[in-house]
Amino acid sequence: MTVSDQTRIVVLASGGGSNFQALIDHFRSVSAAVDIVGLVASRTTAGVIERATRENISCAVMPGLTTNSNDSETRFLTETFDEWTPDLIVLAGYMRLIPPGIVKAQWGKIINIHPALLPSFGGSGMYGAYVHEAVITSGARVSGVTVHFVDEVYDRGPTIAQWPVPVQVDDTPQSLAARVLKVEHLLLPAVVEAFAEGRVTLGEGGRVEWTDEWFSNEHFTMEG
Repeated sequence: MTVSDQTRIVVLASGGGSNFQALIDHFRSVSAAVDIVGLVASRTTAGVIERATRENISCAVMPGLTTNSNDSETRFLTETFDEWTPDLIVLAGYMRLIPPGIVKAQWGKIINIHPALLPSFGGSGMYGAYVHEAVITSGARVSGVTVHFVDEVYDRGPTIAQWPVPVQVDDTPQSLAARVLKVEHLLLPAVVEAFAEGRVTLGEGGRVEWTDEWFSNEHFTMEG
């Protein structure tokens, strides 16, 4: 298989980048034709930049933007994606809302991972520890992970896959987060691999379409 046959992945992240690392590690160990061609970090202090440097992956850092800089952000992302020509854009702990122009241009090619079972506990301000605290405070007995296609609203796009994680009686936001993160590190690479192999697409009307092969694999096997 030549490089041109590979699915080109660009990852967007804002924090330490453990999901970014999970993708790197996964695609070192499987035969799926995936090439992580670049990282976009939303800020210069993001720890994920060090991971990209260590792995020799190209990195672009979002310039300092104000909350009203939609045009500048759209231009920066457009230029970056034009250079890297991704087949799939993966939001892995990315804290900025993707501009509508980018969503339209890349429709069906942007996915996000969220540390709860959407549509519950999603939306603006629902990230990191805030999500897990909200789950525990609500009394919910099940949390989990959702991977979804991205639209113009935080955490609203069509769901691709979900993986439940039980909430224990004595859970704290930190203990629940740790168990959910383990699932994130399994589910996100599995969905990216499925996309690369053509087993999941976004069809007409925003309907997520899976092939039968997804349901016969063992991606969702995990102890604990």
